[in-house]
Amino acid sequence: MIVVMQLGATQAQIDAVCKVIRDHGHEPLVLPGEDRLAVGVPDSLGTDERSSIEGQIARLEGVSKVTQTSSPYKLASREFHRIGTKVTVGPATFGGEKFVVIAGPCSVESYDQFRTSAEIVKQNGAKVLRGGAFKPRTSPYSFQGLQLEGLKIIQQVGGETGLTTISEVMAADMVETVAEHVDILQIGARSMQNFPLLIQAGQSRKPVFLKRGPSATIDEFLLAAEYLLNQGNDQVILCERGIMPLDRAYTRNTLDLAAVPVLKEHTHLPVVVDPSHGTGVARYVEPMAKAALVAGADGIMVETHPEPLTALSDAGQALDPAQFGGLMDALRALAPACGTSL
Repeated sequence: MIVVMQLGATQAQIDAVCKVIRDHGHEPLVLPGEDRLAVGVPDSLGTDERSSIEGQIARLEGVSKVTQTSSPYKLASREFHRIGTKVTVGPATFGGEKFVVIAGPCSVESYDQFRTSAEIVKQNGAKVLRGGAFKPRTSPYSFQGLQLEGLKIIQQVGGETGLTTISEVMAADMVETVAEHVDILQIGARSMQNFPLLIQAGQSRKPVFLKRGPSATIDEFLLAAEYLLNQGNDQVILCERGIMPLDRAYTRNTLDLAAVPVLKEHTHLPVVVDPSHGTGVARYVEPMAKAALVAGADGIMVETHPEPLTALSDAGQALDPAQFGGLMDALRALAPACGTSL
């Protein structure tokens, strides 16, 4: 249930609405809007209790209307925040007028490798540099990343090149450390429902890049975002990166591009697509990146490496410098037809 206040509703009138909700044993959720304020009521109400609360609130001064909500998430919903959110980090604005490209290697392997990667990213016009310091791998014997040393390299190279940086944080107790070294915290697909991590990342007030879990529904994805928003952090970016495939013989995941317009319709948060993890095959990245642009995404995240054949992780999906340059040229040519630019 949502209580929409009138324009110019006073704090006393808002407090009166909240009191009715608290008197029934529930905590109200105050939802500031671009032109008026709303108050959310928990969805767990019984029919009789909902009717009672609705009747009492509807009589109060300053109340415009009381409506039933169709979604389990509140802060992430476009019902309560109709204007799209813009997340600006350095020279990049997600949800703005330009299509944002995040690029870089899956893993930071050395200073030289990462600095070379950054130069490739910058020379081709991308604004955000990605790199993994802590790598959650299926096998414990796979390369796990340079960890703290990797974070220091990311911070150094970001400072030297002026690129905005992003890296994954895997555990709640590592949020503070990762936040000290990078501009954007990434919550990986495997961690989408790591709720202590989501809470800590939300409390950091750092921009958070949230990846959809491989088996997550849209509602589960947006409820994960709700954890971040509920901590007072409105700097949240969503990323569709593929869901569990029916046939792994051809692609790593099934890239759910239909999720882009669905998310844009139901949430105000920026939406980015990861065609690298979504396909797992370098030659499929460009067509899926272009499809993401046409579908209305606010940007893409792709993996590029100076020498993919020597990459310590995700070699098969990493673009080499020529492939990445070709991708950026193709996106620049297509962007005007989609009402945007790079």
